[in-house]
Amino acid sequence: MRRLPVRPVAGLAAIGALVLTGCGTQTGGPAAAAAAGGKDRTIRAHQVMRVTEVHEQTGMTLLEGPVLDQDGTLLVVDVTAPAGEAKVLRVDVRKKTARQVHTDDRGTYTSAQFSPYDGRIYLTDFSHGEIVSLAPDGGDPRTFFSGEVDGARMNPDDLAFDREGSLYVSDSRGMSEGKATGRVVRIDRDGRNASVLADGLASPNGISFDADHRGLWFSELTQNRVSYLLLDGEGGVASRHTAIRVDGGIAQTDSIAVDADGNLYQGLHGRPAMAVYSENGERLATVEVPAPAAEGLESATNVAITPGGTKAYMTVSGPDGGYVYTFDALAKGVRQSNGG
Repeated sequence: MRRLPVRPVAGLAAIGALVLTGCGTQTGGPAAAAAAGGKDRTIRAHQVMRVTEVHEQTGMTLLEGPVLDQDGTLLVVDVTAPAGEAKVLRVDVRKKTARQVHTDDRGTYTSAQFSPYDGRIYLTDFSHGEIVSLAPDGGDPRTFFSGEVDGARMNPDDLAFDREGSLYVSDSRGMSEGKATGRVVRIDRDGRNASVLADGLASPNGISFDADHRGLWFSELTQNRVSYLLLDGEGGVASRHTAIRVDGGIAQTDSIAVDADGNLYQGLHGRPAMAVYSENGERLATVEVPAPAAEGLESATNVAITPGGTKAYMTVSGPDGGYVYTFDALAKGVRQSNGG
């Protein structure tokens, strides 16, 4: 998720000092990616449709958390949607239509993902420190987790599930008395027990398991770096290190997705683009929204890659509205590249 652009808009104060992160068709496809020998190349994304317009009440729109359901329909969240307007939307990319799935009077939802345990949609509520779940059709809202973790309430941004259904959450807390207070938090699949896996982080944002579910990638928005947590297989951490330093210029690191080959798709806030890295930290490609469309867009927050295929759907937002763009990913989609 990313830090919202500063605008003199009534209603922004109600949202608070949100640190929101998050998150075309490539010419040549995955085979061309291999032929490129790992060189950073440009992948041109193509517009599918505009999903949302700027909300009068909040002065902005911000699409996040793209996830494909079993029918291939795309779900997205609108982080800045006010009460009564669509906060979760279902997008038919073939018919180019979008409809409301869920709204309420308080949630600030920054990511979405289906649980492998119960099949429900899980949402992170950044403003209220909660994890909310919905039935697959968007009904039956429930609070899955709320309250403090090790004495502090979360600002949950993105999430990832392990194979058993436990949640791993980027707690995008900022600074306190000059110290970074962000965390990575693990929550058991029943929502009863939560533990801190990493702390002292600078507004952690994106989070995703690697291709083998051995460890977690996570990004820090205000440090433009991606770190790796090797897990011990028992709910704890074996090691942690900085893995990638992102040369983003004015852009900051947003959400993360991982494809079947282990490649990382790092969303950028401040630029409608994504940086693609190998699991060894090599910059493979940059996904770009072509000019002049990019002039009215500010962020490419996240991406969902079709499970078993390479069609990718990227959420992009800015003063021109909230859009879905498409491109051809470098490898096939898996759970780690579908939601979060």
